[in-house]
Amino acid sequence: MLIKAFHDKSYRKKPSKRLNSTTYFSLLGDVILRVVNEEKPYSGKMMFSLVIFVLAIIVLFSSLKVIDDGEVGVKKTLGHISDAELMPGLKIILPVIQSIEIYNIKTQEIEEAATVPSSEGLIVSLDVSVIYRLNSGEVAELRKTVNQDYRATLIVPYIRNELRDTVAGYEAKTIYSQTGRKEVASIVMNNLDEKLAVRGIIIEDVLLRDISLPTKVTQAIELKLEKEQEAQRKEFELQAATKDAEIEVARARGVAEANEII
Repeated sequence: MLIKAFHDKSYRKKPSKRLNSTTYFSLLGDVILRVVNEEKPYSGKMMFSLVIFVLAIIVLFSSLKVIDDGEVGVKKTLGHISDAELMPGLKIILPVIQSIEIYNIKTQEIEEAATVPSSEGLIVSLDVSVIYRLNSGEVAELRKTVNQDYRATLIVPYIRNELRDTVAGYEAKTIYSQTGRKEVASIVMNNLDEKLAVRGIIIEDVLLRDISLPTKVTQAIELKLEKEQEAQRKEFELQAATKDAEIEVARARGVAEANEII
């Protein structure tokens, strides 16, 4: 019965087309219905054989796990996490007893928005990107000490804490400047890397994408910068005028001395 159902012309696929998993299980479902609808006395035995066959296929598929390039696997057996990571490739596990958790070890990004006070108490809004990766040799140890969502458990809280502590040591106008922005980003990156490297998380870079201050503060800073630039311009003009005057005096003195000689 089972063989007949599979070889029936109405269930036969063209040799040129490869069956995917969906088509395969759909075919098995059709066969099951065909067997159930049969009224022959041995259909029950065929049904049992078919169920066993389907279960064997399911077990086979669930025992295979593929780890792609740029990933490592952490194997867990009855709750025990293996010390060694699994490298890319096809892996075989025991269903129910074993499982493999996949971790991305390629460079990744976390985007975080934070609102923190400056040294003078002004509220500064920051948009930050933290570029990081996992150390492939320490992923298993990370999994043993932190749940699978290590980003929310470790990285994000540390980012928020470092932003708050670092920005609190700077005035708003300093953070708003290009030099201050780079300095804050550098300090945050170094502190994050120092704290997270021991957990197998490598911080590659920290980028302050955007800094927002209260409107009045921003206008005051921009006005102050304009005045400072204007003062610098006038100072330069004064120095230039003084220099020109000195040149004229020297020239007149030279003419006077020349006249005395004549």
